Amino acid sequence: MRLAGPASILSAFLAVSPARAADCLQEQAIYGDADNAYELHFEPVGSASAATSNHFKVKVGKTDLVLDGIVMQSDEPVRANGMIMHKCPEGDVTGDDIAACTIWQGVIYSVSADGKVLSLPGEGLEAAAQVLLPDFGPAIRNSSIWGKATVAPWDVLTFKGCSQ
Repeated sequence: MRLAGPASILSAFLAVSPARAADCLQEQAIYGDADNAYELHFEPVGSASAATSNHFKVKVGKTDLVLDGIVMQSDEPVRANGMIMHKCPEGDVTGDDIAACTIWQGVIYSVSADGKVLSLPGEGLEAAAQVLLPDFGPAIRNSSIWGKATVAPWDVLTFKGCSQ
């Protein structure tokens, strides 16, 4: 019987080791909640002149629901203000139209691997180890999608992988 050398052991470890946020850009990061009921998939904004700094989709497990998310940076203090919406009308809409289709809104924080709470990174920057959406779970429970979604998510979602 031949014993594996250090290079073989390292190769095997790397093949099964989980993806690290440090190896991924924010616009490719995928996050999941503790119950694996919700996945948040960041995607490229697609324009340097866009008013948004991040785009993402929220997939609700065991349903066909996919929610749209955007992040806009505020000024003084700089904060990543997020909105998660479902079936919003397009084109010339009013504030009431947007409010009616908004599932959650608030500041999105990133949590680094060493526990520091920071603003969500923009495109082209290293992905956060975790994202924190304060009151995300209660917002889902009080939203128009409750009933189709039957599990409220945790407010902290952890890095799961990196899309290509």
